[in-house]
Amino acid sequence: MTTVQLDPVGWMSQLSQLEVSLLQQSTKSDLYGTFRNCCLAVLNSGVEEDNYHKLFGPYGDFDVHLLRRERGVKIELINPPEVAFVDSVLIKGVHEHLFAVLRDMLYMGTKDGNNVEGLIDAPSALTTHIVFDMLRHADAISQDNDVNMIVCWGGHSIREEEYKYTKSVGYQLGLRGFNICTGCGPGAMKGPMKGATIGHAKQRNKNGRYLGISEPSIIAAEPPNAIVNELIIMPDIEKRLEAFVRISHGIVIFPGGAGTAEELLYLLGLLMDEENKDQIIPLILTGPENSKGYFEAIDQFIGDTLGAEAQAKYTIVVGDDSKVGSLMAQQKAVVEDHRRDTGNSLNFNWTLKISEDFQTPFVPNHKNMSSLNLKLDQPKSSLAATLRKCFSGIVAGNVKVEGIKEIKQHGPFELTGDVELMQKMDVLLKSFVDQGRMKLPGSHYEPCYKIKL
Repeated sequence: MTTVQLDPVGWMSQLSQLEVSLLQQSTKSDLYGTFRNCCLAVLNSGVEEDNYHKLFGPYGDFDVHLLRRERGVKIELINPPEVAFVDSVLIKGVHEHLFAVLRDMLYMGTKDGNNVEGLIDAPSALTTHIVFDMLRHADAISQDNDVNMIVCWGGHSIREEEYKYTKSVGYQLGLRGFNICTGCGPGAMKGPMKGATIGHAKQRNKNGRYLGISEPSIIAAEPPNAIVNELIIMPDIEKRLEAFVRISHGIVIFPGGAGTAEELLYLLGLLMDEENKDQIIPLILTGPENSKGYFEAIDQFIGDTLGAEAQAKYTIVVGDDSKVGSLMAQQKAVVEDHRRDTGNSLNFNWTLKISEDFQTPFVPNHKNMSSLNLKLDQPKSSLAATLRKCFSGIVAGNVKVEGIKEIKQHGPFELTGDVELMQKMDVLLKSFVDQGRMKLPGSHYEPCYKIKL
């Protein structure tokens, strides 16, 4: 048996005895199993695998313990993966990420909303407070930070040319002083960070931030890439999405599959809310020339379902990485001026209205998926919220352990709704499958859904 003990780093190096007791108490809860899996995912950082069983299967004897010490808490690893070590020494970035998992998973597991009764007037406000509290707790938001955080969304399974393009865009953003935030996995989540490191180096920027925001069921399928220097684990996918949009000063979307469609629909649904009509969130969809068909399909689907108003919320740039950087640089002052004029925080967008429909965690099981209101005759923001849940369920069936178990036990999710809408979804999803965007290249994809026309 191999045993490794790790000293605390960062915020976790200074804990009160009460906090240590609360953390140890949390290890006895159901949350501990998730904590163990997240640690194992972090230890496999850089391993490009989106099959839960293949990633975790070889490490059935892995475990993690918390050891109480006077000045805080140590992490003890039992039989950790060798890939996390160089000459028997744990990679420093992996060490930091393990304590980030501890900070977010177990510390936040000790908190609840009981002590805010009467202070917050709506459940949606409480959810936003939780998102803010976690980002602040992770030291991800500060009044000292510049208006320079670009969120990049895109697929973990992309073509080589697309991956190189994401690096080129990241490089252009890095040259212009932008930091990068992604879902922290491989593919379009890794490329922009990698490119930005070169841009930052050329500008002698030694404080580049590569912020990765994940959640427990995603990190188990998409371990954080090695470029991430700030890792945050949000409690669920909805709070993860809210964290992305509230911390961003601009958003770039690269080619992707169901998860990328989910992210785009989430943001468009927010922007189509009448209360958000004055929001300024620069949004660019971009990829290399050979991705033109992908964006045409996405744009067509958005136009057919949400209409021209939704299409007006984004700009499509094909094959021009420099233009993406320039457009974001031009919008930087606009975003900052608007935040100052409205009295909004520069680094956390409090004024963005997010309704409960976008915040309530969606459980992707067969009953919930078949009950989705997939009809065109409803407010566009509501339709976007429903479509977001639909694509979220497909992501769960593709890569999340609980979703994969659902499919294995009960068969594919069944999607029903307006024939016209179902036909459009069928066309879009088939294009994702044909382009290999549902699983990593070389993997056989068996659809986790069935569209009933």
